[in-house]
Amino acid sequence: MAQDRKGAMTEEKLLKMPTKDYMNDVQLAFFKQKLLDMQAELLQNADDTTEHLRENEVVPDPADRATIEEEHALELRTRDRERKLLKKIGQAIERIDSGDYGWCEETGEPIGVGRLLARPTATLSLEAQERREKVQKMYGD
Repeated sequence: MAQDRKGAMTEEKLLKMPTKDYMNDVQLAFFKQKLLDMQAELLQNADDTTEHLRENEVVPDPADRATIEEEHALELRTRDRERKLLKKIGQAIERIDSGDYGWCEETGEPIGVGRLLARPTATLSLEAQERREKVQKMYGD
């Protein structure tokens, strides 16, 4: 399946591919690029946060200062979640490179293109994820 500018792979085209083409070179390249784009965006967010936090805003009013501090705390919590996502993105890229991407860690079954489009870092099929969540709910974390 050639990919020129007009015929670039889209999510719609990916979903229409036959199941026999699951995790072929075209699909792997699509997901690798999607993950690399996500990674670049998260790294840019981290850089923006660093710059934003370096700006020393001198605010004499305690209420305004408290608001700014709360905004900074929220921003740092968001970046912490993104840091964890960056790790998962790196692991997903490693799975693409090793040929394991798109296959459930528990069952070995396909995770599915639709699920991977929604969550490119997924390591479990929907069924395996639901089973894991039920067990966690029953026995706690």
